[in-house]
Amino acid sequence: MSRRILHVATNISHFDNSAHSTGLWLSELTHAWDVFAAKGYEQRIVSLKGGKVPLDPRALKWPMRDASSRAWLTDPVKMALLSSTPCPADINPQDYDAIYFTGGHGVMWDFPDNEGLQAITRAVWEKGGIVSAICHGYCGLLNTRLADGSFLVSGRKITGFSWAEERLAGVSGEIPYNAESEMKERGALYEKALLPFMSHVVTDGRLVTGQNPFSARATAKKILSLLEGL
Repeated sequence: MSRRILHVATNISHFDNSAHSTGLWLSELTHAWDVFAAKGYEQRIVSLKGGKVPLDPRALKWPMRDASSRAWLTDPVKMALLSSTPCPADINPQDYDAIYFTGGHGVMWDFPDNEGLQAITRAVWEKGGIVSAICHGYCGLLNTRLADGSFLVSGRKITGFSWAEERLAGVSGEIPYNAESEMKERGALYEKALLPFMSHVVTDGRLVTGQNPFSARATAKKILSLLEGL
């Protein structure tokens, strides 16, 4: 049976300091896209405002620019998917079996408080679908509440880009909050790898999260295994 996956991407192209560019961390999308495409699953990308999704320039440099992201960058059909995305109001969550939040630091600004995105996430979860995120994408789950008013992440195991990784990346003084700490405040059971920047995936039922860009493919494979069981 064919499944449908909704990828969520940022529209934010820079930090509060406009000289510091950000955007989608491309491999976090492409690695997952490749896994799902190999199974013939239908995929769509949504962004908070719709339209163009900016790319984080750091993700386009070696060694982050791997074969998967290079193939995307040289494919005009795939690049067009990032130039004209729908917004949450254009999406019917009943059409999707899974939602996958991509990362890049920009998501810290536009993901957490978008009510349309929260409604889609809640609907996918409450109809028995899979909610997933990679790296900073878990910021999109910070303020999502279920129909009973509880946080979706409360009491559930989760991972995402750690505070130690923020410090090692040299941006801890430029980001708007500590996502790891904010998750814990909402009752999430945050976990991370023994060492920074190691691949690490956490699954709690239908909630699947990966810690950093190096976890994207493994995260997608776990999502795939759950999708095949639905």
